[in-house]
Amino acid sequence: MITPPIDAEPRPERRWWHWLPALLAALPFIALAVVLGGGMRGVATWYLAQLALPFIGLAALVATLYHAFRRDRWGSGPVRATLAASLFLCLLIVWSFGLLPIPYPAALARTAPAATVGLPSDLPMTVAWGGNSVESNYHAVTPDQRWAYDLVMAPYFSGSETLTDYGCYGTPVLAPADGFVTLAVNDQPDEMPGKSSNNIDNPGGNEVGIRLDETGTYLLIAHMRPGSVRVEAGDRVSEGQPIGECGNSGNTSEPHIHIHHQRQDPADFPIGFAEGLPLYFRDHNGPAMPVGGLGEVDGTPVARGDEVVHQGQ
Repeated sequence: MITPPIDAEPRPERRWWHWLPALLAALPFIALAVVLGGGMRGVATWYLAQLALPFIGLAALVATLYHAFRRDRWGSGPVRATLAASLFLCLLIVWSFGLLPIPYPAALARTAPAATVGLPSDLPMTVAWGGNSVESNYHAVTPDQRWAYDLVMAPYFSGSETLTDYGCYGTPVLAPADGFVTLAVNDQPDEMPGKSSNNIDNPGGNEVGIRLDETGTYLLIAHMRPGSVRVEAGDRVSEGQPIGECGNSGNTSEPHIHIHHQRQDPADFPIGFAEGLPLYFRDHNGPAMPVGGLGEVDGTPVARGDEVVHQGQ
């Protein structure tokens, strides 16, 4: 048997160790390119990337550490590069768990069609969440709700467990535009306010989906009071027509009107899995896309969003 000399040079790294770091580093950018391409493929990739990229990074990190210990390759350039790329992917776990809110990468100016509609109530409202940024609109991280609104009425943010302590509860919800009802849910119970219900089974609660005559796209209006929805799938609605009452059903923390605009029919695509589209309001006293945002004063949550009220007929 021939024994190699003790001072023999280590075998060169296998070829795949040289391209693995570049592949790992490229994965997030490949996923981003698919998301920017739009469509349901982009929506699916957005969710898949949040789950898969940290897992791939962890698997690559474990494999690289095993290789480095077993072969004593700590000084190898490819090993060090692979460790760095793996750690980068592992750090994306903060995105996966919502610790780093990242808005769905759809550009407002390039996303079409937009819809401009009336407000879903004739009463004065405050925008709790709304707008284009994640700071003013926490919905922005979700593809279908990229430009969603949560609208409240004073008094709000009281923390009360009594529904009637909230100004929005029981007030009429109006059709914001002419259209055709494709979805109507009316049998979901109200949740106790003052805390998040975490209702993932029926997040929209009592809701109405409307296909807009003007664009052929869809509005979803959610969280209405049980038994209050006045329309059924197949009905036509006119702008300003009462369709229900504000409630606290679904995934919610207090009575409010949730509204967003999407490309796909909400009767066929569950909440969270559709392409969100820009939504603007007309015939009111504020900007076309009013913004929301929350703050705190002495530990008490306060709304920093725009106040809007319908004007005209």
